[in-house]
Amino acid sequence: MKPEDMDRLIRTALREVAPDADLAQLGADADLREALGLDSLDFLRVVELLSQRTGHRIDEEDYPRLATITSATTFLSDRAAVR
Repeated sequence: MKPEDMDRLIRTALREVAPDADLAQLGADADLREALGLDSLDFLRVVELLSQRTGHRIDEEDYPRLATITSATTFLSDRAAVR
């Protein structure tokens, strides 16, 4: 999956969890939890969606790598490349 596809996948998951968030204004390096007001359950739901849609297990120790769209795109793209 290309990085732009991964970006789209992440934004789709975020839109499902935080439907009122203005993702068009969300900077690629903004902290997702802070910028979107995600609590821990919201963030966990995003992680679950990304795991399901990519087919890759995401462990708790990986959560910091999902802090921003940029870092999440890199992390998930790297995981997909290993496949």
